[in-house]
Amino acid sequence: MARNISLEAPAVPRRRGVPLWAWGSLLVAAAIAAPLVAVAITAAARPGVSFIHIATTTLPEMLGNSALLVLLVGLMAGSAGAISAWLVATCEFRGRRALEVALLLPLAMPAYLNGYVYTWLFDVAGPLQQAFRDLTGLRYGQYWAPEIRSLNGAALMLAMVLYPYVYLLCRSAFLQQSVCLLEAARTLGHGLPRTFLHVALPLARPALAAGIALTLMETLADFGTVQHFGVRTFTTGIYEAWFGMDDRGAAAQLSVALLGCVFLLLALEHVSRGDRRFHPTTTRHPPLRPVVLRGWREALVILACFMPVLLGFGIPAGALAWLAATSGDPLSGSRFLPFAVNSLTLSGVTAVLAVLIAAMMAWALRMHPSPLRRLANRVAALGYALPGSVIAVGTLVPFGLFDNALDAWMRAQFGVSTGLLLSGTMAALVFAYLVRFLAVALSSVESGLERLKPSFFAAARVLGRTPGQAVREVELPLARGALLTAGMLVFVDTMKELPATLIVRPFDLDTLAVRIYNLASDERLAEASTAALLIVAVGLVPVVILTRAMRRAD
Repeated sequence: MARNISLEAPAVPRRRGVPLWAWGSLLVAAAIAAPLVAVAITAAARPGVSFIHIATTTLPEMLGNSALLVLLVGLMAGSAGAISAWLVATCEFRGRRALEVALLLPLAMPAYLNGYVYTWLFDVAGPLQQAFRDLTGLRYGQYWAPEIRSLNGAALMLAMVLYPYVYLLCRSAFLQQSVCLLEAARTLGHGLPRTFLHVALPLARPALAAGIALTLMETLADFGTVQHFGVRTFTTGIYEAWFGMDDRGAAAQLSVALLGCVFLLLALEHVSRGDRRFHPTTTRHPPLRPVVLRGWREALVILACFMPVLLGFGIPAGALAWLAATSGDPLSGSRFLPFAVNSLTLSGVTAVLAVLIAAMMAWALRMHPSPLRRLANRVAALGYALPGSVIAVGTLVPFGLFDNALDAWMRAQFGVSTGLLLSGTMAALVFAYLVRFLAVALSSVESGLERLKPSFFAAARVLGRTPGQAVREVELPLARGALLTAGMLVFVDTMKELPATLIVRPFDLDTLAVRIYNLASDERLAEASTAALLIVAVGLVPVVILTRAMRRAD
């Protein structure tokens, strides 16, 4: 009797219960949210003498400076990023391909380094004013010179290194816009400027708003630039309350006020957008044909695209290289090496942990999707919206409470003092970094997994592989590029982080960022140039990664 032969593929084995590791995303989300909860609980206490003093004396100044700084940086960074993105996306001119990549270079320059360099250049004793006095024979006070140590100067320093956030998102939005609308606008007599203002820019509003939001959050989180320029903001106030007044309650209350400013900015943009939609109404997307420019128009466009690169990267990097070559750090290699080792160790450990945690959370949501895990991943991404000073306060408060409670219990039970086991340790600093930058790794890993077809996993299961084997043998090798990118981005961000490092670090641990801050605070930029160049060199890594991503997207 002939058998019936089935040609159907065997059914994929049913997934069993959620494994223990998949619940880890919920624990990570709770740990990431702990600093925010700690800050909120501490801030809910009755205001002390320190906070009352701050509220009646410097709080209005902090609020006004922060608001004005946000306004100026938003206007300057938004204008520079959107205009340069429009020009490289819609115009054809000599050097366009090089400038398209060079416009990303300021990402490698931390804002505080930019501020240190320009302060040295334009200060009274700096090379520019000194050369002008030697050339003209005038004395100080007999000529006008720009006051770089001001709120306007700080806003310019921040805008010059933060505009690439707007540039990246707007460039992508312009390239994806319907060519029909742009051609219709030009047919109706609109030139490039009017088409940009009345058609392209309104359609790119979500990208523009997202880029400006990132820029403004980085502005509110900045400490090194505003502190060096003598501009009192919330971040400097938090640092002064913690270290100057030794009042963690006042620091927590200022942190909550700063968080309120961050969420207010995001809410205002969301409300102002209303029910309007910005997607194209046609599926016709022929290739965008750039307008060929020659003559004075080409020269003007080249200048407009080159100036942000020159001001945001060229001048600071050139000045640091010259200072390092002529002076540099006076410490010998054996004494300078610990700063580099500390930075590389902290950044490496943070990057590895961030990638491992992000991979666990991303695959947990991919293999066992649920609203709770989706919410956990979003909560874990909140840290990037929090300034480093807020995360630092939120890290030290619960760690300090745990250390004090454990020490009190050990004294009562055994007569032994345990001291500080977590506070002021590298573990606390790495935790603060993870809270701050886990979102960077998580977004990169999730983006990489979205590009993997689910059929790959299903095919491995049909061939008899367990879910763990399918992930390890199929999906993990395919997502290797996304994991590497995530690790690199977290590594670079950790190297540059200053406020969290200053507040949380152990007293005997200095990183390259702290070394630069200490020397620049004493007006010893020439000695800080060696460490600064190392950070800039490492900061070029994300620029290379973003360049490759842009090429693939194009």
